[in-house]
Amino acid sequence: MGLFKSSYEKDMDAVIKRLQMNLSNNYKDAAQDNLKEFESLFDKLVSEGKLKEKTKAQYEKILDEYREKLKGYAHKDQKPYWT
Repeated sequence: MGLFKSSYEKDMDAVIKRLQMNLSNNYKDAAQDNLKEFESLFDKLVSEGKLKEKTKAQYEKILDEYREKLKGYAHKDQKPYWT
């Protein structure tokens, strides 16, 4: 995630940016969709060998953080305040 990024890194950064924006706006379903999109893009790039090892480790850490943050983060899991 240095100064000169590959197009693959830019694609993942765009997904992360949308994910962060949806998180900050409390768009739970959209954030979950962005996480799935990020996971599939990351897995695809790793399986095709298009990421350097250092870059892979950095994005893997980001992915793990978002997985943990979004665990149980959905409207269907939200309890109504009146019950």
